[in-house]
Amino acid sequence: MKIPSFFTDSHIALAHGNGGRLMRELIEAIFARHLSNELLDTRVDAACLPFGMDSGEIMVTTDGFTVEPLEFPGGNIGSLAVHGTVNDLAVSGATPLYLTLSAFIEEGLEVALLDRVLASMAQACQDSHVKVVAGDTKVLRRGQGGGIYFAMTGIGLRPSHLRLGVDQIRPDDLILLSGSIGDHGTAVLLAREQFGLSGELQSDSASVLPITQALITIPGLRFMRDPTRGGVATVAHEIAAATNTTIRLKENPITIADPVRTVCAMLGYDPLYLASEGRVIAVLEPAGAEIALGRLQGLGYADAAIIGTVVCGRPQVVLETELGGERILPELEDDPLPRIC
Repeated sequence: MKIPSFFTDSHIALAHGNGGRLMRELIEAIFARHLSNELLDTRVDAACLPFGMDSGEIMVTTDGFTVEPLEFPGGNIGSLAVHGTVNDLAVSGATPLYLTLSAFIEEGLEVALLDRVLASMAQACQDSHVKVVAGDTKVLRRGQGGGIYFAMTGIGLRPSHLRLGVDQIRPDDLILLSGSIGDHGTAVLLAREQFGLSGELQSDSASVLPITQALITIPGLRFMRDPTRGGVATVAHEIAAATNTTIRLKENPITIADPVRTVCAMLGYDPLYLASEGRVIAVLEPAGAEIALGRLQGLGYADAAIIGTVVCGRPQVVLETELGGERILPELEDDPLPRIC
């Protein structure tokens, strides 16, 4: 099988893992080309397994975690692994139940650090009511890893009647965001103390299950996604490409914490492309979107907002700025912050 012509890179770069165009092309040209089957859908966070069950549909997801540094304000790689896996199931509409864990530990890692990470992982499991039921451990030679890498698989159960996905989205649907953006990406960057910067901004890493469980009972819910690698802008591009529509986002209702704004202004980053690990983007029909907004705000998600609309037009993402102008948001190319999740 010949590599498709649209994939022109001869070697893998960090940008192939950023969640944007290069990562999508890598998955389509290499992974999906070889592993394609009737169940594999590279557009979704969790796959539905074809087992008939009266209690619902079995959903499965898998993810890898390589954050640097391993500990950061608001979490560490242990809690992040649980949250990331649980959240991929949650935004598919499932209730997470079981996890498996593969740990790749670099020779020389401090045992006390490993113990803290696993304690945090255990607490995150307890908070999300999930259990690690199987695992594997490998030790890498010194210099061959980043301290710890985790790979985690999650299994959950989704109500049989629930249908979510980009194929459900229609023009005039509204886009809901559950909270502020870019907190995780910025917190990890500050924890690295690069560029002479430091700070105490907390990562938003958390389970989004309370959010998704509040939304799945609302009529007109079409789609949910957690804006991790590539941020809000990348999720918007995924929707635009899959639905052949224009996504119009509004800058004004999007909450951005002051430290995130400051770091982005100093380093030239756009917060719309920075990772959030405890947020949900949902697409709903208009009446459902208003109900969803009121429900989330009633649950304490004060920064939840309706931030955009799906409209007929060519696939693109347009941002309506606070000053009343417009700018086209391009697809993410270079990776601004590698190893953040």
